[in-house]
Amino acid sequence: MAEAALSFERVSVSRDVETISRPSLSYWQDAWIRLKANTRALISLYIVIALGVFTLAGPLVWQVDPSAQDLDQISSAPGADRQAVIVPPYTPWSGATARVEGPALSAPDMTDPTLSVLIVGEANTQAVRVQWDPIPGASGYRVYRNIADPAPDDALGLPLADILTAERVSFEDRLDLKPRTYFYSVTALDRNGMEAPAYATVATVPKRVITAEEAVKRGLADGPAALREGEVVSLPLHPFGTDYLGRDMLARLMHGARVSLFIGIVAPFVYVLIGILYGSAAGFAGGRTDQILMRFADFVVALPFLLFMILFRILFGIEGGDSGILPMMIAMAILAWPAAARLVRGQILQIREEGYVSASRLLGAKTNYLVLRHMIPNTMGVILVTLTFAVPSAIFTEAFLSFIGMGVAPPTPSWGSMCNEGIKTMLTHPHELVFPAVFISITVLAFNLLGDGLRDALDARMRSRE
Repeated sequence: MAEAALSFERVSVSRDVETISRPSLSYWQDAWIRLKANTRALISLYIVIALGVFTLAGPLVWQVDPSAQDLDQISSAPGADRQAVIVPPYTPWSGATARVEGPALSAPDMTDPTLSVLIVGEANTQAVRVQWDPIPGASGYRVYRNIADPAPDDALGLPLADILTAERVSFEDRLDLKPRTYFYSVTALDRNGMEAPAYATVATVPKRVITAEEAVKRGLADGPAALREGEVVSLPLHPFGTDYLGRDMLARLMHGARVSLFIGIVAPFVYVLIGILYGSAAGFAGGRTDQILMRFADFVVALPFLLFMILFRILFGIEGGDSGILPMMIAMAILAWPAAARLVRGQILQIREEGYVSASRLLGAKTNYLVLRHMIPNTMGVILVTLTFAVPSAIFTEAFLSFIGMGVAPPTPSWGSMCNEGIKTMLTHPHELVFPAVFISITVLAFNLLGDGLRDALDARMRSRE
């Protein structure tokens, strides 16, 4: 049978092939893209940058001496009234007297222990003049001042004067007067100098005043002739208020940020870097060398930090009242690195057993390449988390040492020392404690959230799961 001749024709088929291309990104470019996708970490990064600007550029804009005292605005809260009235210079007051007949009696024998107290004239920050009616049988009087109403618990406050004559029935107060409410209480004294059980109280709010000469001296006017009696002038502005010595809180926060952030960032960076190098060497070497190095790290952990801080202060000749910033940083760098070394060592021990490290060794990779290309990048998350927790720890250490007088000493400001100073007046002037505490809290929170975001962005295993 004859075979049939077969002929074939070439058929061309066109296909639309869709290709997906992704630009090649470096390790750090990919990490930056992932970091930007984390909203909390990105906001924290902006906060850290803002703190840097506040610390470095702030004093250039707000050029106020952080140690300068404004004695007219001591413990002034933000937004407090800054107006002062021009008055004539202070003139002494002769006071008031009363004729008293009869001998001095004991407290139970006083016929009329009730007092009537009043304020003479207008109370101002130059002087407050108090006058009262005489008490028959009193040998004298005692005058008290308080910033709270003494009625609930009979807490009369600060004793201002003992008037040991019955004829004197007035007192002039010139002790550190501020435009706030004062309660003046007067008690009668019997013949033995003991107080009668009854007392009388009067409340007043002194008006802030200033003389024309003082206003010119403080730069509030060009000359005394430009100011008239009764005219109102504005005292210097303090946006965050002042502390208990009249120092500007905003200026102290800016200069204190330099000290707190310097200690809180530089010291952890130094001892974490030491821990990275030490832990990497121990983990990569392994065996007996690893055991010897880690036992030395355990020995360093057992050393008392406070004792070494005292020894370094003596070594550097730091006396009471001197700022011990340098001894503090050296003590941290010498004693605080074992925690970072342990974490990095554990990561290195785990990573060196991975398959890609073994493959790199088989292909002839050298030790430097293995450490820099594989081990260090894969421990970056742990390193950053360690550094993140080290920053607030260093800030709290500075605050503790400042509290016991071994850290930053006045008048050098730091957030920790400002908090310790603000504790003394937190019930009456909370802004002195709130502002430095808020800055510490924001800084700690920002570094923690930024560290979490950087850990997720730099961790190669997190990228592999996506």
